[in-house]
Amino acid sequence: MSGKRFTVAITGASGSAFGVATLRRLAANDLVAEVALLISPTGRRCLADECRMKVEDLGELSPKIKHHDERNLGAAISSGSHRADGMVVIPCSAGALGRIASGISESLVSRAADVCLKERNPLVLCLRETPLNRIHLENMLRVHDAGAIVMPIMPGFYTKPSTFDDIYDTFATRVLDQLGISEDDPRRWKG
Repeated sequence: MSGKRFTVAITGASGSAFGVATLRRLAANDLVAEVALLISPTGRRCLADECRMKVEDLGELSPKIKHHDERNLGAAISSGSHRADGMVVIPCSAGALGRIASGISESLVSRAADVCLKERNPLVLCLRETPLNRIHLENMLRVHDAGAIVMPIMPGFYTKPSTFDDIYDTFATRVLDQLGISEDDPRRWKG
């Protein structure tokens, strides 16, 4: 299959709309052939509460999106022999961060992240937690030192967003940059 393959995981932290925006942008990009979608049980709850969406709704955004049950540790993305170009966990809960930092692969989310680290593929963790305690900070340092990109959900407002979607999309642009997919976006800082 030609084209890039990415994984998007939505875990159980507030901010699922950032994950939806990133998923949409990846699926719409011509360089991307496939997007594996993972959603934790609490991620499903946040998606329903915050976006009024179900997993099935996300799968209908594009035929490129392939949902995988997060309990299926036999999925292709759980192996380093599967060719993939990176992963983003957005939002990344403090619990998901801790499991990834500790190498605990009890779900497909943490296993796919572990595979990205061991294969040296981009892994972007968009932490959504505040305030941060020492354990969170140490876990962020651990994943950083292991090769992950720690990118807490901290939207910029210099673009003077007029809608929430502007905020989500501007952040999604920055996430795609970290995955090596650079898009033209009129909201980029021009000085």
